[in-house]
Amino acid sequence: MARPSDNIRINGSRLWATIHEMAKIGPGVRGGNNRQTLTDADRDGRLLFQKWCEEAGLTVKVDQMGTMFARRAGVDDSLPPVVVGSHLDTQPTGGRYDGVLGVLGGLEMVRTLNDLGIRTRHPIEVVNWTNEEGTRFAPAMLASGVFAGVHELDWAYDRKDAQGLRFGDELERIGFKGPQPVGGRTLRALFELHIEQGPILEAEGKEVGVVSHGQGLWWLEVTLSGKEAHTGSTPMAMRRNAGLGMARITELVHHIAMEHQPAAVGAIGHVDIYPNSRNVIPGRAVFTVDFRSPDLETLDRMKAKLEAQAPEIAKELGLGIAIEAVGHFDPVTFDTDCVKAVRDAAARLGYAHRDLVSGAGHDACWVNQVAPVAMVMCPCVDGLSHNEDEEISEAWASAGTNVLLHAALATAEIVT
Repeated sequence: MARPSDNIRINGSRLWATIHEMAKIGPGVRGGNNRQTLTDADRDGRLLFQKWCEEAGLTVKVDQMGTMFARRAGVDDSLPPVVVGSHLDTQPTGGRYDGVLGVLGGLEMVRTLNDLGIRTRHPIEVVNWTNEEGTRFAPAMLASGVFAGVHELDWAYDRKDAQGLRFGDELERIGFKGPQPVGGRTLRALFELHIEQGPILEAEGKEVGVVSHGQGLWWLEVTLSGKEAHTGSTPMAMRRNAGLGMARITELVHHIAMEHQPAAVGAIGHVDIYPNSRNVIPGRAVFTVDFRSPDLETLDRMKAKLEAQAPEIAKELGLGIAIEAVGHFDPVTFDTDCVKAVRDAAARLGYAHRDLVSGAGHDACWVNQVAPVAMVMCPCVDGLSHNEDEEISEAWASAGTNVLLHAALATAEIVT
């Protein structure tokens, strides 16, 4: 039997307009966004989000990691909040929707509750986590990691970007080093809405993904030390080419991932070559290996194999090598009740849906250690993300946000 609340839907066109208004801040070169964490663009995006939240009657508080919590009071405001949201920071060549859909979908959810005069027993908070992407400051999901007690606050403040700028200093510079303690409080639940960043939902014609698990990952930063020399006058047999070592380890990473199929993946992403000159043999290479798997034993085996075989490659080429783990989390199993709330909401609303294992890391993965958590996903065209050509439809955005709304309402409890 249908309940009156089953008829509630968000304002899809308003959500869509809000997303594209945010995209005007930190525009990319071909339609996406470059709003890296703690930049001026990040600050401006935060200020716009804060303005919209305050216009919706929310109270915005910022913690010591810069994470923003916009609170809609509950009928019993002493109860733990139901938190919804994601992140507003982007990759250097990021899309308009990665993270942003979750934050602004949460805002739209609150606007809809305001429009309809719906009250909830538990308070609801919309969150914007700091430094989810980890592009400028490694590791990714830094603020949610501190929230969950995985990282120490001072350690996070000391993270440096490629120019040597400290996270804590940049957080203060943009005016978002807040006074609130990080974590240490009870949440009723966290629901994170996100684009899939993979091709499964679109390929199967599904409108909604119910995320039951998340892959674990290892990020390993490899530094190869060789010798800079003139490319034209140095004999091939006398070279200590750090670029060649990186190329061979790149191939090794691919082979390791292929040996652990079907679910394992691996690649090299961030790369710095020194001195990065046309006619100089690279004397130093620094790059990050990204291994992921939903199985912990597989994940650790891939890491161990790289740590055993990469030094052999370096030795053969006369290179020094250092391998440092700069990011890690174990595979995640999300809360059964929260996952059921998402699945039930999708079914009640009539959306084609399926269970998913998230291939990407998300703030929800860390928060899962200290609170009940689940995720909602919507399709993205060709599974493309971390790319300015990232694309979703207004209908997909609305479907995911409607499921977010109903899962959150079931948990926050409507008061009639």
